[in-house]
Amino acid sequence: METKRLKKMIEVSHEQTFPEILTNDALIFLFALHEQFDTRRLKLLENRAAQQVIFNSGELPVFPKETTHIRESDWVAAPIPADLQDRRVEITGPVDRKMIINALNSGASVFMADFEDATSPTWNNLMEGQQNLKDAIQQTISWSQNGKSYSLNEKVAVLKVRPRGLHLSENNLRFQQGLAAGSLVDFGLFFFHNYHELITRGTAPYFYLPKLEHYEEARWWNDVFVFAQAYFGIPKGSIKATVLIETITASFQLDEIIYELRDHITGLNCGRWDYIFSFIKKLNKTVGFAIPDRDQVTMTSPFMAAYSQLVIQRCHRRNIHAIGGMAAQIPIKNDSTANEISLNKVRTDKEREVKNGHDGTWVAHPALVPLAKEIFDREMTTPNQISLKLDKLFISERDLLQIPQGTITEAGIRKNINVGILYLESWLMGTGAAALYHLMEDTATAEISRAQLWLWLKKNVSLETGELCTQGLYLVYIAEELRKIVDYVGQERYNQGKFELATELFKQLIFNEELDDFLTLKAYEYIYKN
Repeated sequence: METKRLKKMIEVSHEQTFPEILTNDALIFLFALHEQFDTRRLKLLENRAAQQVIFNSGELPVFPKETTHIRESDWVAAPIPADLQDRRVEITGPVDRKMIINALNSGASVFMADFEDATSPTWNNLMEGQQNLKDAIQQTISWSQNGKSYSLNEKVAVLKVRPRGLHLSENNLRFQQGLAAGSLVDFGLFFFHNYHELITRGTAPYFYLPKLEHYEEARWWNDVFVFAQAYFGIPKGSIKATVLIETITASFQLDEIIYELRDHITGLNCGRWDYIFSFIKKLNKTVGFAIPDRDQVTMTSPFMAAYSQLVIQRCHRRNIHAIGGMAAQIPIKNDSTANEISLNKVRTDKEREVKNGHDGTWVAHPALVPLAKEIFDREMTTPNQISLKLDKLFISERDLLQIPQGTITEAGIRKNINVGILYLESWLMGTGAAALYHLMEDTATAEISRAQLWLWLKKNVSLETGELCTQGLYLVYIAEELRKIVDYVGQERYNQGKFELATELFKQLIFNEELDDFLTLKAYEYIYKN
């Protein structure tokens, strides 16, 4: 296609055009993906909104009647590639250069390079991330900082890439028919630039798919994969993906999601933090619905335990992996006692996962890889536990919808305000993976924080002290927590940051009449041109 004609069809509005990534052929491929799939994507988003109206009327999620035959039939997914058989420890993180090198060198089985929750989707972050991954796959990536040099080891983790969710557009890239889809941009550019090199090196393009809410969305992704493989003449099934089960509706359609992707799927992952956020979002209008402090909602809460056990059972029945949740802890270097308490929480979590039947787990920091690996090595002597079928396990619709019990405390409100504003400000500054209070937080942190605060206010809940949640109370706490944030980050960093904007956006999110679908949709308008 002529360059002049191409520019009429595709507009890159950012001043940084990244010619090595946005080549003419790459843009033509993105255009083909857009033409083929964006109308369907927008329809799927409309379906989400329609389903939310149904939930708001009082209906609850159910196992779909129209797909009973899929749940009850004996079928399995396509075989798992050799380099993905053992996934006992996976590390996740953003797509910056240093993180990619450290994660690939960490000793983990898999590194998930994240364009979604761990990356603030500024144009430079996204395009530089694509270049970084391309360099990593070609084994030319390096990084120097403070007199230290970083490069890849001979043996590195298997690479997976998580594109943005279906709900996010890419405002810097416009086609004749409208804005590009962030999901198709992230997938398309990575696939275009790397599929040949990956296959040549004996692996293939591997992905993580975020925030699916319905099996029709899995069908959409499957069709994207089929189209991309045919476009470049590579065998169907070369692409492999793991689906994050991080919405309450997806947990009612596990078999259906696997079935739609059966030629391309290798596993499901328990995205625990987003799952809690989705639980709040989907059921917030349900009579009597409330949820206690975030710290009281753990994987041992009945509805969370039911969901993770059901993921294991359905995955193993279909011969794919069930990957456990994230350990977000960061080593506490200056306090050995606090560090040991933190690590013991990780040990307990990972021991529960492997004993329940998970085939692997997630960590956010390279220092946690040896700890998680030691636990899985001890308890799982085979590459995975797919042979553990859990045929006698029965999880009902009611089990998945059990409302967690607990209390709502002043400390819980203050923590949501403090961490929510800190994270949102970090995201607005271009950092999507933020080290806060010895935890590596991503977008799910702020989503849970603002959703809980919104819910408690709308439900007129009482604290354990008997005091009512009111807007006035929140405003007092916000003012007080901002003073703590100044002490935490320092006056200079506070003055140079975007805390005023983050606070204003956070207030809007918790005081709005309706719960916003995603905070990133509102906040994206302030960062996408960076």
